[in-house]
Amino acid sequence: MTENPAEIGRRAFLLAATAVTVAGATGVAAPAHAAPARRKGRSTMTARSVGGYEVIPLLDAAGPFFLDRQVAFPAATPRDWELARAVDPGAFGPGQTWQLDFRCYAIRGPRDRLMLVDTGVGPDGSPAGGWAPTPGRLPDELAWVGIDPADVDTVVLTHLHEDHFGWSVGLDGTPVFPNARYVVQQREVAALPAGDAARSYVVDPLRAAGQLDEVDGVTRLAAAPRAGGSVRVVPTPGHTPGHQSVVLDDGHDQVVVTGDVLVHAVQLIDPAVAYRYEADPDLARRTRERLLAEARARGAVLATAHLTEPWTELR
Repeated sequence: MTENPAEIGRRAFLLAATAVTVAGATGVAAPAHAAPARRKGRSTMTARSVGGYEVIPLLDAAGPFFLDRQVAFPAATPRDWELARAVDPGAFGPGQTWQLDFRCYAIRGPRDRLMLVDTGVGPDGSPAGGWAPTPGRLPDELAWVGIDPADVDTVVLTHLHEDHFGWSVGLDGTPVFPNARYVVQQREVAALPAGDAARSYVVDPLRAAGQLDEVDGVTRLAAAPRAGGSVRVVPTPGHTPGHQSVVLDDGHDQVVVTGDVLVHAVQLIDPAVAYRYEADPDLARRTRERLLAEARARGAVLATAHLTEPWTELR
C-alpha cells in the first residue's frame, strides 16, 4: 500500500530511534549549577544553568562528513590539526575523515518558558537527507527530557542551512512546534536565492502559518528579573549572511549557543581557518575572532552544534 508522505513524516517524528547524547569534553569547566546526568551515552549528558534558565543539549544525529577534513578546512596546518585533536578527539576518524554531531539545544526558563535552538537534520525526505544522516533523533531527545513540541513557545533558527531547520516542519509543511514563533534574522531570509530549499521547505510554510518571526539585529527573547538571566539573539554573520547566535547571560555566567560560527575545533585553535562552505570567509573570520575574544574575556561557555562534545570553555 502506498503511504502518504506526510503520515510517514509524522510517524518518523513520533518513532525516531533513541539518540546517543554527549557532553563534558576534556578541559571543559562547568559554569555554576551544572545539572546531573539524565542518562548515559558516549559520555554523560549535562545541562547548564544561567540564572533562571537551563540549557539542554539534544543530539539529533552524528556521523562522518562527506568531505575529508583537509578539503573542508584547506588552510589548516598539521600543527592546527594536532592541537584540535587534543580539544575534540572524537571528531577525528580514520585517515582524513571528519566526524561531527548535529546538535540542537533546548532552553527551559521560568514560568514554563520553553525554547529550542535549531531543529537538526530532520526526517527522511528532508533537504538534509542528500548528505546528512537522516532520520534525525530530535523527537526522541525531546521526549526523553520531557518536552512536548506543543509546549515550545520559541524556536530560534541560527541560520537556514538544511541541517539546522530539518524538524521545523513536517514533510507536509505543517509546523512541528504548533505554538512556537520561529525566530530568524530578516537578512537571512532576504539572502536566500531563488529556488533555495529553505524557502520552499521551511520559510514559506512558516510564513503561511503565521509563525515566522523575522527579527532585525540584537533581539531579547526572554528575561527573568527575579530568577536572573536573559536570552537574546545576536547577529553573527559570515557563515551565512544572516547567521545569529543565542546568548544567555545573568551578569555572572554566560552561555553562547554558537550555531555555525565555528564547525570544528580547528577553528577554536586558529579562528582564521576558513570552512569551505562559509558564504563570506573574511566576515566569518572576523565574527569568529570577535565572538571567541568576547567569550574568553567573559569566561563564557560555548554550546556548539557540530563538535562532538556540546560544551567548550575557553581558557
